[in-house]
Amino acid sequence: MTFYAAEEETLDRDALDRLQRRKLSDMLKVVLASNVFYTRKLAGVRFDPLRDALDRLPVTTRGDLQENQAEHPPYGSNLTYPPRRYVRMHQTSASTGAAPLRWLDTHESWAWFKHCWAILFHAAGIQPADRFVFPFSFGPFVGFWAAFESAVDLGNLSIAAGGMTTSARLRLILDHAATVICCTPTYALRMAEVAAAEGLDIARSPVRALIVAGEPGGNIPTTRSRIEAAWGARVFDHTGMTEIGSCGFECAEAPGGVHVIESEFIPEVIDPATGAAVPEGEIGELVLTNLGRWGSPLIRYRTGDQVRMLRRRCACGRWFARLDGGILGRTDEMLVIRGNNVFPSAIEEIVRGFDEAVEFRLMVDRGGALAQLRIEVEARAGADSVRLEQRVGDAVRDRLHFRPEVSIVTPGTLPRFEMKARRVVYADSGTAAPKSPAR
Repeated sequence: MTFYAAEEETLDRDALDRLQRRKLSDMLKVVLASNVFYTRKLAGVRFDPLRDALDRLPVTTRGDLQENQAEHPPYGSNLTYPPRRYVRMHQTSASTGAAPLRWLDTHESWAWFKHCWAILFHAAGIQPADRFVFPFSFGPFVGFWAAFESAVDLGNLSIAAGGMTTSARLRLILDHAATVICCTPTYALRMAEVAAAEGLDIARSPVRALIVAGEPGGNIPTTRSRIEAAWGARVFDHTGMTEIGSCGFECAEAPGGVHVIESEFIPEVIDPATGAAVPEGEIGELVLTNLGRWGSPLIRYRTGDQVRMLRRRCACGRWFARLDGGILGRTDEMLVIRGNNVFPSAIEEIVRGFDEAVEFRLMVDRGGALAQLRIEVEARAGADSVRLEQRVGDAVRDRLHFRPEVSIVTPGTLPRFEMKARRVVYADSGTAAPKSPAR
């Protein structure tokens, strides 16, 4: 096991709580002196950060932030310092069709963002000799910007692969003997698909780790297994958001879950309907407070992520809270099909279990009294389409308790994605399903 900030990463639960309280107190003293958004939001709230329960403070929602930025364009009033202090601007991908959230960072806040990535890299066992490739667009979306700069700061050779075809990126990875790739799970599979078509043996390449983010796939067992088999490398999941920062990582010692960086975040899990805390180990919505992004902080931010949080010492030596199974789903992505609550990630887990299935898409028709689901599955060339259609339908029925319509489409029919995939389409409107805030 390796640590980047061992003095904080190895604290026990009581010591972590004291550290969080101290950092929260320090942050609030600065934020409440000049940050208009939180000065108004917390006006009249009596709260002692060293003693009081965090739920005495109101939650912050994405709707709050969108409304604030609309009223105070272009960046809103959640700014603790004068505009001249800010050096970075990133924005969410606006995949819902609404205006993107714009987010500013000072030198100090951006350094904190990179610090969180350094914790992640060390937890994944990154060594000075590792060579990174980032097949990422490097536009205004925050994506892997902080990861790239953090890796550079750590002394690792870091190669930007924006503005390239998938074929060119694969050859770049092989030519430079890259050992670590940072991308979405979907794009890891897309690169594997192109490599197979072009006869490139990526499983025998020096790549030993893929750090994936942006989608639940890194902790969907069948998706994870498919990526690891194709690349002959270990997958490490990561969670984060443009507005909250890089908050979660998967350690090398205990796959199948994501730690919250509790030295830099305070996590809570609430009932999304009532806002009340849920017992440990039960599923609820993740609420986060970041402790080092003072220039544009978030206090009790409702992420919309459905998680199951556990608090116990991990095999990696950390007491950081663990999200068992990673992000289980999104409140704004849940589908109600014939009375059943279904997350797209549950269907992905099923479809990715069939080797003959290359890609898939979910078509949701809300035109009748009950929503109907059609799963479009792109089959490998030569696959028995009739049998695959039957098997996918049976698997969904057996595990999710309803039988969808399944249709097999010809190879090359469904879209491929470099960034976050948009696999849910409302057939009655032709629009993509609402997506989570950019991760």
